[in-house]
Amino acid sequence: MSIPTTPSTPSTLSIPEAPATGNMSPAQFRAHGHAMVEWIARYMEHVEDYPVLARVAPGDIRRALPSSAPDAPEPFEQVMADFDRILVPGLTHWSHPGFMAYFGISASAPGVLADFIASALNQQAMLWRTSPAATELEEVALGWLRQLIGLPEAFEGVIYDTASISSLHALAAARELAVPGVRQLGLPGRPDVPRLRVYCSDQAHSSIDKGVILAGLGHEALRRIPSDADYRMQPDLLRAAIADDRAAGIRPLAVVATVGTTSTTSVDPVAAIADICEAEGIWLHVDAAYAGVTAMLPECAAHFAGLGRADSVVTNPHKWLFTPFDLSAFYCRRMDVIRQAFSLTPEYLKTPDAARNLMDTGVQLGRRFRSLKLWMILRYFGADGVRARLRAHIALAQAFAGWVDASPDFERLAPVPFSVVCFRAKPAGRAWTEAGLAALNERIMTRVNAGGEVFLSHTVLRGRFTLRIAIGNLDTTQRHVARAWELIREALAAETA
Repeated sequence: MSIPTTPSTPSTLSIPEAPATGNMSPAQFRAHGHAMVEWIARYMEHVEDYPVLARVAPGDIRRALPSSAPDAPEPFEQVMADFDRILVPGLTHWSHPGFMAYFGISASAPGVLADFIASALNQQAMLWRTSPAATELEEVALGWLRQLIGLPEAFEGVIYDTASISSLHALAAARELAVPGVRQLGLPGRPDVPRLRVYCSDQAHSSIDKGVILAGLGHEALRRIPSDADYRMQPDLLRAAIADDRAAGIRPLAVVATVGTTSTTSVDPVAAIADICEAEGIWLHVDAAYAGVTAMLPECAAHFAGLGRADSVVTNPHKWLFTPFDLSAFYCRRMDVIRQAFSLTPEYLKTPDAARNLMDTGVQLGRRFRSLKLWMILRYFGADGVRARLRAHIALAQAFAGWVDASPDFERLAPVPFSVVCFRAKPAGRAWTEAGLAALNERIMTRVNAGGEVFLSHTVLRGRFTLRIAIGNLDTTQRHVARAWELIREALAAETA
């Protein structure tokens, strides 16, 4: 093969012309941007006018859209028109004040604006040098939140997308400590590695199951400890389970305690569990994804006793800190173990900077500028403003629980430590089977949700079909909670007429 002695010059290269329609011009962006801000402002102002639960059937949205992308450019006005016409009817409105089905995700205005800016800046903070501001602001904003919820300075923070990923990294760190050489040698076929065990209560989130599976431990490695009458893990049963496993040659890996379980928001006794983990040398991870932010309320301090003794903790500002989805704050007192498990630097990413790189704190290389919205929200509302809103939501839940307790036709099925009430209709004056009550309450839920004003969810507690009302949206007031109670009672009357 001959090698050309004269390289091609730009004048001899064939370069295709740029397409006629390129990026938006600054003038076009300004016009469309102003229009979109107006759309968002109107949406926030009138979100209550929408039915909270989308009124479409499976496949409606897909059938209304073309099966392939357009060949020719389309005006942005047409894109937005189709957004309004096709997509908006298929939205479930999580920021609706009547959204009470799951833990609220309130997209507060400062958070929305922060996401807008972050998208424009398009930062990728894998290395310190690829975005010093995003890297260091994450440390600062998480430091503020750490102080507010009372974690010791030994806890270093990092932002992931969801608690599922945060808990997965906690399990990976526990595996790194418990299984020598696991990063290099893995788990399969090693005679020196016995069966491994992770413990949680029977109320723990399903993300723990998925984390155990993804960590290569096998689903059978997860042992769920029975909860007590208030749906809390029982430390004596945990201690006995660990002893049984050790006697059977099974190596305990980690315990996951929960502060604010998904079904009932129950609170595991973290301090007692920490005693066991410290004595046994087992990693303790605390899932406080929903309720963790209430640690900044002095009156909730008892729920968080022992939290600072955990090895890792997760809380999600996108659940109850008015942060647009997604932002999960993961704190770890052994972040060196996380880095030991995940740090891997190819030659093209090596730099001389004497700084920590976010890419070393997990499986994800790319890192969005999520900390910007947390920083802006904490500044805009202030700690006192956040506390006031959390207290208001808890007070609304207590009021609703009081209405349930005072009614002869309803019963509460779990304590209310935070802002979720678990209850069911059980009309007085007749004998009910569990199947009959389950069918009745499911019909009540379906009737209420179909009305469009309120969205409820359910769970099953000790075999009982249970309605859930979760209060946590930024704009939910006593009027909305009272209306939900009115609609529930109307639905009961209609179903028992």
